[in-house]
Amino acid sequence: MSMRQLSDYRPTKPDVAVFVSGVTSMGLEILAGRIIAPQFGSSIYTWGSIITVFLAALSLGYWQGGKQAGTASNRRMSWIMLGTAGYVAIVVYASDQLLLSASAMPLPARYASLPAVLILFGPPTYLLGFISPYSAELSRKEGIGEASGHVYALGTIGSIVGAGATTFVLIPALGIDAIGLLFGFILVGTAFALTLPSLTPKPAAASVGIALLLVVAAGVGPVAFDHRGDVVYQTQTAYQELEVVDSGDERTLYLDGARHSAMDLEDPDRHVFEYTRYFHIPMLMVDDPEEVDNVLFIGGGGYTGPKDFERKYDVNVDVAELDPEVSQAAKDYFRLEESENLTVHTEDGRRFLRNTDRTYDVIVLDAYQKDQVPIHLTQLGFMELAEDRLTDDGVFMANVISAPSGAGSDFYRAQYKTIDRAFPSTYSYRTSEWDSVQNIEIVATKADTDFTEAELAERNANRDLGIDLSSEVNATLPVPRTDDVPVLTEDHAPVDSLQSSTIGQEYVIEQTGEEETEPEPASITVGPEFPDIARPADHGSASTDPIAPEPGLA
Repeated sequence: MSMRQLSDYRPTKPDVAVFVSGVTSMGLEILAGRIIAPQFGSSIYTWGSIITVFLAALSLGYWQGGKQAGTASNRRMSWIMLGTAGYVAIVVYASDQLLLSASAMPLPARYASLPAVLILFGPPTYLLGFISPYSAELSRKEGIGEASGHVYALGTIGSIVGAGATTFVLIPALGIDAIGLLFGFILVGTAFALTLPSLTPKPAAASVGIALLLVVAAGVGPVAFDHRGDVVYQTQTAYQELEVVDSGDERTLYLDGARHSAMDLEDPDRHVFEYTRYFHIPMLMVDDPEEVDNVLFIGGGGYTGPKDFERKYDVNVDVAELDPEVSQAAKDYFRLEESENLTVHTEDGRRFLRNTDRTYDVIVLDAYQKDQVPIHLTQLGFMELAEDRLTDDGVFMANVISAPSGAGSDFYRAQYKTIDRAFPSTYSYRTSEWDSVQNIEIVATKADTDFTEAELAERNANRDLGIDLSSEVNATLPVPRTDDVPVLTEDHAPVDSLQSSTIGQEYVIEQTGEEETEPEPASITVGPEFPDIARPADHGSASTDPIAPEPGLA
C-alpha cells in the first residue's frame, strides 16, 4: 500500500468495532491475571486456565457470530458492546465475592482457578467474539478472503495494543477497578459511536445507563469488613498487588494477598514472624562472625532481615529487590533507611549476582511466596552462581515455603536436592511444629561441614550475636527423601507442578510471643486429591520418608 493510499484510508464503523474488541479482549486477559492471582496465585495452572477460557469463549463467540452474521448490523454490534460493558461493571463490583464463591468448589488445586476465570471472564469474552464475524459480514472489501484477512489484521493489531498498553502503562499506573472502568467506557463509547449519526432513544439511554453502572461499580464497591485490619496503603505494582495493613500494633505487608513481612509499631526491632529469626543461623556456621563483612539479601519485602543485620552486626548489607514499589513501601511504612552500610539495588537477584564482582559471606534468598516462585531463582545454575559468589567459608540460605513432609513437600525436597547438588553441605530447619505448609529454611555451606545440633548450640551459647537461636537450632529437619523429585535445572524446573499440592493447604506463619499459632486458612477449598489438614507434628521417631510425620521440636 502506497503512502497516498494509506492516507486516503478511513476506517469504517465495523473496522473500529473489531479493533476495540481486540483491545478490550486482550486487555481483560492481562488484567485477569491480576484479579485471579491474590486468590489462586499466578502459577502456570492459573495462566493456563485464563488462556484456555479466553480462547474457548472467543472461539464459541466466533462460531455463534458466524452463524448469525446474516443479521449483522452496526446497531447489533452496539448492543453487544453495551452488554460486554455491563458485565465488566459486574466484574469490577463483585470480583472478590465471585472469586470466593468459585474457590469454594471442591476441585484439585491445579484446576481450582478454572471456575473463577470462567465466571468472571467467560461471558464478556464470548460476547466480544461476535464482533469479528459481524465486521467481516459488514466489510466493504471484495471477496471473503480479503474481508476476513482485513478483520484478522485489525483484531490482532487491537490485541497488540490492548496487551501492550495494559502491561506497560495501565497496570503500573492504575488500580484494577480503574482499568476495568476504562475498558468499560471504551466499550460504551464505541457502542455509542456505532449508532451515529442517527441517535435513537434506546441505544442512547442504554449507553448512559451502562456508563452510570460502571461509575457506581467502581466508585462504591461492595461493602465488606476486612478481617485483616485497616488498609493504610494499596497499589498495583508492575509485578503484584501490594497492601500495607495495620492490625493493632502490628503492620503487615501483603503481596498478592499473602502475608510477606510484619513489624511491631511499638517495638520495631522485634521479629513478628518467627521465620525471620532463622536468617541469623548462617552466623553460627561461618568460622568467625566478626570477620563477616558483606551480606546479600535477594528479596526485600518489609526489609526485616536487612535492617536486623545492619543493626546487629558491623557488616555491609546489599539488597537486590526487583520491585521498586516494594522498596518504597518499606521506606514509607516499615522504617527502612538506606545508609552507607545498607544499599538497595532495584534489580533481579540472579542478574545482580551475575554482574557483581563482590563476594559475600552470607547470601539470603527471600524472594519466594507461597503460590508464586521466580523459577529462575530455584534452578541449579542460580545455586551454582550463588556458591561461586560466596567467600571460602560463606553460607547460603533459602527461605522456602512448603510442607516438611507428606502432601505438599515436593517443592521443598526438590529445592533441597538442587541446593545440595551445588553445595558441599546442606541443612534444613522447620519454623513451625504444625505439620503443614510453612517457611522451611534451607542452609548450605561452601565449605565441607558436618555441624551437629550440639555443636551449633554451643556456638550459639558462645557467640554474642544479639539473638538467642536455641529453639531455631533445635528445629533441624532430617535429611529428606529426594529420589522421587528432580534437580531443578534450566532445562527442567517443574516448580508449578511441585507446588500444586500446597495451594489447597493451610499456610502456617508462626509469630513470636504466641504460645501456639493456628494455621492460616487455605485460600481455596481442599479437594479430594489433598484431604489433609494442618495438624501439630507427630512427636514420634524421626523418619526420612516424605509421607511419614516429621518429629516435633526437641
